[in-house]
Amino acid sequence: MTLLLIGIVIFAGVHLLAMLLPGARDGLRERLGEGPFKGLFSLVSLIGLGLMIYGFYTTRGTLEPGDYLYTPAPWTRHAAMVLVLLAFIFLGASHGKSYLKLWLKQPMSIGFGLWACAHLLANGDRPGVILFASILAIALLDIILSTMRGKIPHHEPQLKSDVRAVIIGIILYLIFLFGFHPYVLKLPIVA
Repeated sequence: MTLLLIGIVIFAGVHLLAMLLPGARDGLRERLGEGPFKGLFSLVSLIGLGLMIYGFYTTRGTLEPGDYLYTPAPWTRHAAMVLVLLAFIFLGASHGKSYLKLWLKQPMSIGFGLWACAHLLANGDRPGVILFASILAIALLDIILSTMRGKIPHHEPQLKSDVRAVIIGIILYLIFLFGFHPYVLKLPIVA
């Protein structure tokens, strides 16, 4: 669980610093340049994310009875699947000029928040709760701060962007459902 926690600290840390200290973030972006800044931010985020995924993965099969904080109700699995599908569609809507993006205002953070909520519904083990609650907290904070700062989309919506978001969301959902979860995480969802 140590790697999971280190990954969360790195991933959350870089995101929290960027959200809570926009002046420092913008100053670093100016000194490095847009491309190198985005590259560095992405690299640090990916390292944190990789440690989170690997750290979470290493907890599978090692959990003791005391590591289960709650037992999810049977219906939560189905609710989680619907929420994850919506989350991927919202992530798809974060790119382009869709009606969804205008309506949601913060589609990427809402998508990650829904994804985290879905996993909190369907998992009651301590490592899962720590992982998904931290992602939910980052997403909620980003939604609040971005909205307060007026960082919302302003564009002429195009229906083709909405169609693209739905198609991308469904494709990502199927990849995660039938590929990533069962073969990478070794946690099949569909029995």
